[in-house]
Amino acid sequence: KMAGDSRFPDVDVDGAEKSEEMEIVVNVGGVRQVFYGDNLNQYPETRLAELVNCLSGGYDSIFSLCDDYDPGKREFYFDRDPDAFKCIIDVYYFGEIHMKKGICPICFKNEMEFWKVDLKFLDDCCKAHLSEKKEELEEIARRVQLILDDLGVDASESRWKRCQKCIWKFLEKPESSYPARVIAVLSFLFILISSVVMCVGTIPDLQVVDSEGNRMEHPTLDSIETACIGWFTVEYVLRLISSPNKLHFALSFMNIVDVLAILPFYISLTLTHLGAKLMELSNVQQAVQALRIMRIARIFKLARHSSGLQTLTYALKRSFKELGLLLMYLAVGIFVFSALGYTMEQSHPETLFKSIPQSFWWAIITMTTVGYGDIYPKTTLGKLNAAISFLCGVIAIALPIHPIINNFVRYYNKQRVLETAAKHELELMELNSAEGKAAGSRSELEDLSREGKEGPFYSSRIKVSHSDTFIHLLSEEKHYRTRLQSCK
Repeated sequence: KMAGDSRFPDVDVDGAEKSEEMEIVVNVGGVRQVFYGDNLNQYPETRLAELVNCLSGGYDSIFSLCDDYDPGKREFYFDRDPDAFKCIIDVYYFGEIHMKKGICPICFKNEMEFWKVDLKFLDDCCKAHLSEKKEELEEIARRVQLILDDLGVDASESRWKRCQKCIWKFLEKPESSYPARVIAVLSFLFILISSVVMCVGTIPDLQVVDSEGNRMEHPTLDSIETACIGWFTVEYVLRLISSPNKLHFALSFMNIVDVLAILPFYISLTLTHLGAKLMELSNVQQAVQALRIMRIARIFKLARHSSGLQTLTYALKRSFKELGLLLMYLAVGIFVFSALGYTMEQSHPETLFKSIPQSFWWAIITMTTVGYGDIYPKTTLGKLNAAISFLCGVIAIALPIHPIINNFVRYYNKQRVLETAAKHELELMELNSAEGKAAGSRSELEDLSREGKEGPFYSSRIKVSHSDTFIHLLSEEKHYRTRLQSCK
């Protein structure tokens, strides 16, 4: 047979062999599968369905769909993942696809795109897994991009822009340099000192009496408080000035906490010096005392420097459903047992259960195992009701605890994996860049001395496999393909 022949002799060009009755053999990574045309033609847009009608098109048509072909066996060869292929062919028999455990969702999506199978055939549970992995890759890409932005210097930017970036990195990213870590430690110490001063200032023995006989904080503690507020103010103003997006910065939860920790000091200072002229002195002192209570908001500033508190906050956000179930269980139990306790205790002349709403307090402290003892049953049936409410409270609290702990552990481990994956991504990018430069210099030398005979060898060494994970968000100009551990 001539190499230029565009048809195979074993194919009936006149159409005597119908495509519905045709039998083809597909070899994917050494795993052979036999298919019939009537099954494949159910989804004519897929790659396997196109194989049924590609034989009459010659070499160009066949090798545009597969990697190799044996005309004697009528066997198509594909250098793809056989495990993923076994899952994908379920669509021809069951109309849906389930992804096996252990297969990378991103790689499985790429396999489905290669076989031209629509993602709508993927089961909902597998789609959720795929969506989760996509979010992980986007988070990795975001972290890598932030690191690249910190490392890169744009010569076209003005001096003020470069100064803003330096201040932002200095205050927001302690890992960027040793002075930045020192500033982060100092900020953490100022938060602790301010919180301790707020608590110590309420001790009567450390307070002083003013000319009108009112107790007030010691002047030394007041000076320390002023110094801490000054540090917080300078830190917030610098971060606001250097922030890339000032509106997003101002509306961020942690930055709102920073404002709430600083604002009461200046308001109370204003009321102390100017409020006496506008209102009575007693009203001013009450307003100042109420504002001083708001200083407890600064303890939440610790979350900025504590990954553990951030993880706990996220776990609570993800556990709203479990927390809602817990509150529902307790609400039902409180209503039932308080009503029973009120009814059973009415026969006792010295009953402490005056009404059902008042009994709610007893039910709350009993079911939550606090038990202050200010309200307690005195009848036998009332004590039995109290014992049952106590046991039901323990069960109601224990049931949702395990999912909440799982959310915390899952998020904490996920953050560690993402950090490792981001570092691994940067290492691979640096390695690929170094290999690319080395290969380029070698090929230039070989082109000069040997007329480029070994150039393809060196260029092939830096090619990346088509099955590697592709992160689209890393750069708009260059795309990097890497093996991410987070999706293996």
